Amino acid sequence: MKKKAIVILDNIRSVYNTASIFRTSDGVGVLEIFLCGTTPTPIDRFGRKRKDFAKVALGAEDSISWKYFETTADAIKEAKKNNFHIAALEQDERSIAYTSYQPLEKTALVLGEETKGLQKSDLDLCDVVLEIPMRGNKESLNVSVAAGIMLYQMLNN
Repeated sequence: MKKKAIVILDNIRSVYNTASIFRTSDGVGVLEIFLCGTTPTPIDRFGRKRKDFAKVALGAEDSISWKYFETTADAIKEAKKNNFHIAALEQDERSIAYTSYQPLEKTALVLGEETKGLQKSDLDLCDVVLEIPMRGNKESLNVSVAAGIMLYQMLNN
């Protein structure tokens, strides 16, 4: 069984993080990326390709399909409508270690804003909440690094 994944990005602030996630997503075979709220898109408000995005994504912005959603809740609902199991990556009392998660055939990975994470209302729409255990002094990883860890884990297990 070949696993399928989409990525849902919730209000990611950095164009560089978003473009890096595009590049990683292309590399692991993600089907599509849903960009939500203030998450930068590969196209600027005038319909032109963003040079700063393209510099980091290295063409992945052209090879991976993406859609924009006003809200993360709308993106999650769209994924559920297409029978994707929704897995959030977030530190939460419900979180389980990412290594104990067995992805289903179709999984959507939801990643939240770099400093505040996902809103509780969006977390409540998810089927499972995953966490990457931290062993040092820092409480979290960069969102693009965390995305890479999770996507490789999801699509290679």
